[in-house]
Amino acid sequence: MYGEFQLIDPAEFADFHVRLAAPSGLRRWIKPQVLFYFDGIPAFKPLPLGQALPMLEWGLNWCVAAHCHQYLVIHAAVVEKNGKAVVLPAPPGSGKSTLCAGLVCRGWRLLSDELALYDMDSNLIYGMARPVNLKNASIDVIKSFAPEVVMSEPVADTTKGTVALMRPPSASVQQAQNSALPAWIVLPKYLPDAPVSLESNSSAHTFLLLAEQSFNYDILGVRGFRAVGKLIDQCDCYRITYSDLEAAVLTLDRLVAECVYG
Repeated sequence: MYGEFQLIDPAEFADFHVRLAAPSGLRRWIKPQVLFYFDGIPAFKPLPLGQALPMLEWGLNWCVAAHCHQYLVIHAAVVEKNGKAVVLPAPPGSGKSTLCAGLVCRGWRLLSDELALYDMDSNLIYGMARPVNLKNASIDVIKSFAPEVVMSEPVADTTKGTVALMRPPSASVQQAQNSALPAWIVLPKYLPDAPVSLESNSSAHTFLLLAEQSFNYDILGVRGFRAVGKLIDQCDCYRITYSDLEAAVLTLDRLVAECVYG
């Protein structure tokens, strides 16, 4: 999953030091488990050893969401095309990661499928281009939509159901340090058998959702309130309802093309 990422020298600065390790005692041998260590301290309850890879991803998300308060951290996918970013904020089960994966498989640059990092000074969004976390039916949807993608083996019976990770494209990884200008905030919603629909969404409703989906809105206080307002002022706000992933991707492609070509 991380084969395209560069390794830094161990002596260089790192924001977080994390590792996965087995608990001591009988758990090493009987129903083996795994622990996530953050700066040498176990951060969560142990999980079955077979869930080590999802635990790494969830742990890394927690590291960023709980500590990177130089950004407004939003639970949202972010993809970019032609230098401008689409922010896809939504609660779990909305089809956010599925839509993100579909866009990435059709040439959009991946910033993140989980955490939008909004720089409150530059008004730009940063990402990490880490693997895309897919759950349950989304796994087969993406396998069918883009058979060439590389995925981890599905892991069943996690707290989120069955999960698998999609390897990020090389081009996205190579540009992981490049920020993007947010231009659209699109609230996704998957509904079975629903035709694709893209409609304007009010700034007020979008503000409430962003504040609700931000991990550190309350911590940032007034600065967080102003940052959400500034982000909305930068963007056109929409909501998209879909059941057909191809139709949803084409709809967002047209949205970007209309902006570029008028």
